[in-house]
Amino acid sequence: MLGRNAERTLPVRPPWSREASVAAHCTGCGDCAAACPEDIIRLDGRSRPVVDFGRGECTFCGACAEACAVPVFTEQEAGPAFTHRVRIEAGCLARRDVVCQACGDACPEAAIRFRPRLGGPPRPEVLGDRCTGCGACVAVCPVDAVAVVATERVPADG
Repeated sequence: MLGRNAERTLPVRPPWSREASVAAHCTGCGDCAAACPEDIIRLDGRSRPVVDFGRGECTFCGACAEACAVPVFTEQEAGPAFTHRVRIEAGCLARRDVVCQACGDACPEAAIRFRPRLGGPPRPEVLGDRCTGCGACVAVCPVDAVAVVATERVPADG
């Protein structure tokens, strides 16, 4: 792509860690993954921690950050835990006129509301200012229609 700054989507890193701190400091030891009581952190092909919301949700307990001996989890005081939010995809049952509110029922922050409509079941909307990115809505979706969307981006050569 000439004349454009290509961007790539980042993997979901554990809470309070950012791509730059993982790249600069993570040793790939796996202590964060071993410490996670929800068992949602695993190491990717480069031995870097990623979150797998298909296994469950993040409860923001901080065990991963406490287990890390290097400065990977540097954002606990500075900003939100995650640099992503969720998005409801087109394959959503409610968007295909089937009654389903599993994602909204699972959301601890009530960040997914269902807008009533005539002639069909209510459709989900994500309230971005309420979504913490915990992933509680991801694993419960029976058709995998909840996507995690990064809000942090880096150049393709980064």
